[in-house]
Amino acid sequence: MTYPKSSFLFSLLLFTFSFAITAQEVIPDNQHLFDNFSYRQGNVYRSASGKPGPEYWQNSADYNLEATLDDKTHTVSGNVNIHYTNNSPETLDFIWLYLEQDRFTENSRGTLTTPVQGNRYNGDVEGGFELNNVSAKTKTGTSSKYLITDTRMQLWLDKPLAAKGGEVDIKMDFKFKVPVEGMDRMGRLDVKDGTIYAIAQWYPRVAVFDDVVGWNTDPYLGAGEFYCEYGNYDVKITAPADQTVICSGILQNPKEVLTKDQQDRWAQAEKSDKTVYIIKPDEVGKPIAHAKTGGALTWHFKMENTRDVAWASSKAFIWDAARMNLGDGKTGLAQSVYPKESDGKTAWSRSTEFTKGSVEFYSKTYFAYPYTNAINVAASVGGMEYPGVSFCHYQSKGADLWDVTDHEFGHNWFPMIVGSNERRYPWMDEGFNTFINHYSTVAFNNGEFPTTTDNPKSLVRYLSFDQRESIDTYPDVAHPFNLAYTAYYKPAAGLYLLREYILGPERFDNAFKSYIHTWAYKHPQPNDFFNHIENVAGEDLSWFWKGWFYGNGNIDLGISEVKPSQGNYLITVENDGQIPMPVELQVIYTDNTTENIKLPVEIWQRGNSWQHLLKTTKQVQRVVLDPNKMLPDVNPLNDTWNKLQ
Repeated sequence: MTYPKSSFLFSLLLFTFSFAITAQEVIPDNQHLFDNFSYRQGNVYRSASGKPGPEYWQNSADYNLEATLDDKTHTVSGNVNIHYTNNSPETLDFIWLYLEQDRFTENSRGTLTTPVQGNRYNGDVEGGFELNNVSAKTKTGTSSKYLITDTRMQLWLDKPLAAKGGEVDIKMDFKFKVPVEGMDRMGRLDVKDGTIYAIAQWYPRVAVFDDVVGWNTDPYLGAGEFYCEYGNYDVKITAPADQTVICSGILQNPKEVLTKDQQDRWAQAEKSDKTVYIIKPDEVGKPIAHAKTGGALTWHFKMENTRDVAWASSKAFIWDAARMNLGDGKTGLAQSVYPKESDGKTAWSRSTEFTKGSVEFYSKTYFAYPYTNAINVAASVGGMEYPGVSFCHYQSKGADLWDVTDHEFGHNWFPMIVGSNERRYPWMDEGFNTFINHYSTVAFNNGEFPTTTDNPKSLVRYLSFDQRESIDTYPDVAHPFNLAYTAYYKPAAGLYLLREYILGPERFDNAFKSYIHTWAYKHPQPNDFFNHIENVAGEDLSWFWKGWFYGNGNIDLGISEVKPSQGNYLITVENDGQIPMPVELQVIYTDNTTENIKLPVEIWQRGNSWQHLLKTTKQVQRVVLDPNKMLPDVNPLNDTWNKLQ
């Protein structure tokens, strides 16, 4: 810097500056709306660019599971062998596991925190795990010491498990009664031809140990879903021979459990884009539908690099399938199992078509579907997702069946591939999934079914509700009325605005797809998502994350004045809300021509009012803010200026 040599010149500058200060009031700025709002700096585990850091780690758990279904007592009994690897940089004195079936007891925290009048997450109270022969074996010895607290088990080791590669084999026998009401995520349903068992949260499983909070031991209460480690699964399910069993993963012994006709039909379905019956409606309940007429059969499945498995069993199943075309020459098999009560041309006979269309779209658009099978199960569950398997309500049909099928299979990308923590951040799976569901619905069968995600204005009524809650509200805390908005609709609308209004499709898609590929089979946190989108898109979006995702404010932009100015026009826009946004204006001239203007979000950093100089020789007739009506502006009355006649 060069300093002025003349003291007179310096005095003159100082006087001029002082006069400017006294002559014009300094208006407080809005920089606080644009500042970073959380600890988003990088470290060796998670980089500031939103990628796993050079020392990122996560533990793994491989499962060998054997289970037997007793359809007389409605019980599942079995054993689990978990091979757990500690890849973390610290030793572990114990392992935490989840016992989610223990939610179905009278004194569970979930039961005791369910409102008296009930809610969607009602659960039976005559269940819970019976555990025996618990052991944890390491290279140094075996321990059977454990402590159960609600839906968690703390299993102590004989000696601390070594960091960076220590291994332990955890074994135990388990048994539980399948609830009728399984919190709308599992359970059993009686239909004319038998009982449908939808089985999930069915085995003791390891909790996630990560670099953020250590052991993730939040109890299973109701609305909060799951956070799981990845691993390989080997599953054997024994059921009465007159039952049809489906499960996540690949069937290993089709010749033992399927009839010759069913094997031939399976092979036909693998080559067909049209739905092919494996068990026809008129075969249900007859010996022709089963490989064995009495006793039991064991169905064997395997699945690699997955965070969970679920299964279903019934003697009432119609079963059909069709080929899925997943790109790069890879194919899979879309399947559906459902009772006669669900059959019909507008109902479950289209389920496989819906499943195929949904999975193919996401596979092509975002990330290749990693599993071989996608199976839709008609059950008493309203809609619930597991890797490769979905439970959807057996009475759904038409647009409702498409919506629930598409939504549940969309979850294979969030959180099955991108393994976020659903129990704490449901918006990272429900919201992201609702967002991609919009584009899948637009694409399916030339837009056969409606979608409203492209109309964020539909949220204005909720956003004006004085009892609304913010997106970051924990699911088990959120009011049931608000949860649909905090977890699903508002985050989906936010991503839609980010793509269609703020960044544009190309910049957003580059960033969003990169996020999926970067965090596939890993455990991203909210800040990882924020950082990654910003770094790939090249935009500081702190104002948006803070306002839309971590705040409860609203968007309220308006036009306060349009006036002639030296042969041109001055357009004054104002921000009366708490969330700044870029401004789009459409100017309509008296000759009916139009001009579109875009103003960056930075106009609001200095204050809540901004003047834009419109250079034109024409006369302005009308100015419209947000001409495409994309913003959920809570006060549309000031969005239009008209010249007085």
